[in-house]
Amino acid sequence: MDAKKKKMIIIGVVVLLVVVIAVGVTVGIMKSKAKKPAATKPAKSKKAIEAICQPTSYKETCQSSLEKVAGDTTDPKELVKAGFQVAADKVNEVIQNSDTLKDLAKDPMASQALDVCKELLNTAVEDLLGAVDKMGPFEISKVDDYLEDLKVWLSAAVNHQATCVDAFKDTKGEAGDKMKGFLKTAQELTSNGLAMATQISSLLGSLNLNSHRRLLSAEKSKRNYQAVPSWMGARQLQLLTATPQNLKPNVVVAQDGTGKYKTITEALKEVPKKSNETFVIYIKEGVYKEQIIIDRLMTNVFMIGDGPTKTKISGNKNKADGTATMHTATFAAVGDYFVAKDIRFENTAGHIKHQAVALRVQSDFSIFYNCHMDAYQDTLYTQTYRQYYRDCTITGTVDFIFGDGVALFQNCKMLVRKPGDSQSCMVTAQGRTDKNEITAIVLQNCTITGEPEYMAVKDKNKAYLGRPWKDFARVVVMQSQIDEAIQPEGWTEWTGSMFHNTCFLGEYGNKGPRADMAQRVKWPSLKKLTADQAATFTPAKLFEGDRWIKPSGVPYVSGMVSA
Repeated sequence: MDAKKKKMIIIGVVVLLVVVIAVGVTVGIMKSKAKKPAATKPAKSKKAIEAICQPTSYKETCQSSLEKVAGDTTDPKELVKAGFQVAADKVNEVIQNSDTLKDLAKDPMASQALDVCKELLNTAVEDLLGAVDKMGPFEISKVDDYLEDLKVWLSAAVNHQATCVDAFKDTKGEAGDKMKGFLKTAQELTSNGLAMATQISSLLGSLNLNSHRRLLSAEKSKRNYQAVPSWMGARQLQLLTATPQNLKPNVVVAQDGTGKYKTITEALKEVPKKSNETFVIYIKEGVYKEQIIIDRLMTNVFMIGDGPTKTKISGNKNKADGTATMHTATFAAVGDYFVAKDIRFENTAGHIKHQAVALRVQSDFSIFYNCHMDAYQDTLYTQTYRQYYRDCTITGTVDFIFGDGVALFQNCKMLVRKPGDSQSCMVTAQGRTDKNEITAIVLQNCTITGEPEYMAVKDKNKAYLGRPWKDFARVVVMQSQIDEAIQPEGWTEWTGSMFHNTCFLGEYGNKGPRADMAQRVKWPSLKKLTADQAATFTPAKLFEGDRWIKPSGVPYVSGMVSA
């Protein structure tokens, strides 16, 4: 066997191993006890497991969980299959057991929190299925894509569990503590899996895999690739020039009766499930007072309006009136490959109602072009997965762009609105809870300013680029215009000095009256980035934008924006 073939086989084995770690390790999720003692492992197997678990934060949990399911096999594929089955059974068991917590959730908000948990844990199961599916044969030349998907999905699994726990904040009763206990092991194991995927990705990053195009298989993943849109192939979507007329919409929605339906809700009944063909919905001018969810089965939905000042989707659900933050969203994009153009998403609850989301995005490979998102607190929830925003306007007050997706904004405008009398304003609040998550909020070539009504009170109600919401929050503002609406110190705390040492806040190449970093907060986590560091947060490198944004035809710069 020549050296080249040997090298390729080794690489293939290493990649399969990472899936065993990153996904198969989750078999211990929420497993509080075993029916039988774990079998004694052969010395070689035990040493291999110890080595594999070395980079993780929860080594004991990692080793014990693998030892319980390894059996006598050393076949990575069989380990992954067995591991997924146990993981799926246990996660589903916890979902079912959450019904028993209903008796403890007498507080209506606690009951809603349980519903949030069930929804997100079901999503986590699907992500695990997709990750396990990726352990099958694949093209070695696409190993970067493979690991990118794996890290995105595992980052989402981390977030879904953290969001489940957060949903119980300020609720009454014991249900929250019980659920937190159930999730402890799951969170540790998911963190371990993500650490393994990150470690292998770093190691393989030093190898030039793209020069080796040995085809192992064309088999595709169930998680995303069954629904890969046709426009990612030879035919482009051409979002730049797309109009309702040249797109030939599948369905037209019009309040004046000139379309097939008068409501968006009715039109969604025609969307095919898990389709890889773009389903175009043209929404004519009007204010549509509906709460819309593009659910997980509605893949490749493309909504186009008559412009963000003409086509408006409006709601007013809010936390103050008793709705969980996640469910206050006027519009929720969950199905993968969602695209929106020329639409306004708004929540009119106002600043006195606190959290009130206009748009929640949980759609992988989603694109928003020339859209407006208007609300006050928590306007845009970039919840999870890959998201690209181009030529959009986002308005708000407190944490008005928040979440834990891989979200990048190019050529967008962030407008601070006049808040309540005692409120300060934060443009971003990023929710990364694990240091290995691939997630971030990146503002590139954007304009950060204030509405005229805000500018009149900017010295009283101060505004900042953001604050760290979670331990490892990551926000980068680069090549953007920062106007005097923002305070010279730039950033503000969440609570005291929480996360000042662990978060990552980066600035590079900005301009405007508040671009000077001389008066910025003196936190160790705030970085003046070098050109090379900033380049890692451009679309091509942050989330392989050339792979999925470029074929859409939307205006797009893959690297640094030219001066």
